[in-house]
Amino acid sequence: MKRLWPFTPRGTGAIALAVAAFIGASELGLVELIYFGMLLVAAVAASLVALYLTQRTDSVERALQPDTVPVGGGADVTVQVGARSAMPTAAGTWQDSLPHGLAGDARGVFPALSSGLRGAERTVELTYHVRGVHRGVHAIGPLHVRVGDPFGLVRRSIVLGARTRVTVAPAVVELSALPNLAGETGGMLHVTNEQLGQGSDNLSPRAYAPGDSMRRIHWRATAHRDQLMVRQEEQESTPEATVILDRGVLRWSPDAMSAPGGDDGFEAAVSACVSVAARLVRDGYGVDIADSDGALLTARIDGGEVAEIDHLATDFAVLTARRDDTLGRLAQVFAGTLTGPVVVIVGRLDPSDVDALGPIVHHAATAVLLAVAPIGDALDLAARDGWHAARLDPDADLVDVWSSVVHGGADHRVTEQRSPERGAADRLDPDHVLR
Repeated sequence: MKRLWPFTPRGTGAIALAVAAFIGASELGLVELIYFGMLLVAAVAASLVALYLTQRTDSVERALQPDTVPVGGGADVTVQVGARSAMPTAAGTWQDSLPHGLAGDARGVFPALSSGLRGAERTVELTYHVRGVHRGVHAIGPLHVRVGDPFGLVRRSIVLGARTRVTVAPAVVELSALPNLAGETGGMLHVTNEQLGQGSDNLSPRAYAPGDSMRRIHWRATAHRDQLMVRQEEQESTPEATVILDRGVLRWSPDAMSAPGGDDGFEAAVSACVSVAARLVRDGYGVDIADSDGALLTARIDGGEVAEIDHLATDFAVLTARRDDTLGRLAQVFAGTLTGPVVVIVGRLDPSDVDALGPIVHHAATAVLLAVAPIGDALDLAARDGWHAARLDPDADLVDVWSSVVHGGADHRVTEQRSPERGAADRLDPDHVLR
């Protein structure tokens, strides 16, 4: 919007008319034309001085509501511009620069400013709506403002270089619950925690046995049953689930490693990962989200902690692919353990990968496999092995894909519970890998 020629068509006409008046005065000998030409020049000069020397913009601040924009979602942007002008200015135009990760109509009419000879600064508030297009951290700005003088002779273009960083998070889609496996309604597999004295007071009295500490005598139960009773802490159980997102770049396009939003397939996988985790958390599962090498991608989210989903989506805003390909070794992560639902999300999947992933089915209450680019009959082979398998098409509705895969296909469930001794040891530490 920057202009080298500051005059409007009206101002250009005034200058041309002044030059013509000077020439006409010389040729016709009319002194009045000189006065007329000088008047026009003075008006243009006064407009230049008023617009360029007496107007100042001190600050630009932006605020977004909400402050994180999901892909496909929207946010309202409020821009507050602090401006001061010694002379009144006419209405102009403004346009805010949007990055490729956001879309919207960021332009409008900049209001006229009254005289500020008393030194009072006026705050101009501009608003517009943006929509998330590509995941990542993007910057809005600079702001371009074009204002003119009250006579419409001069126009000034101002570039306000302040930028505001905006996080565009992956879309979180509302998915249906796993059938008969919701944690809060009695998930099939529980992790047992027998650390006495911790957690909620799940206490039940039992008969005294030789060797029990006298400090644990339950006096109320003893008086009620007329025999010596002691307090017994009940086992606390927490249902578990694991979501695996394979980030090996060999299974995606190279663009998936360079920057967020470069590979449509990888974007669909990231959105599916966050959405599945959100569904499991709402169902009461404690969810671990890991890469195919077992390394946790974020801290464990306990069941019911729905607020943590927003933090998870923000953390995944800059997630990219990595160089190593470790999908073939994923089964080793679950070796020797029994766990709850396991959801594996991959890019390219061929039959040899299905063979390598096969053992996981025997360690999970239910096993779900989503592949963006399955090769040949890979999904059919996975279904025969016990996976709930489906293709994760970037152009398809994730809700339909998830519904079809969890309500159909194989249903391999682990009915054996994890031993109490392994319960605490098998929990994942954010600073370590899956064991």
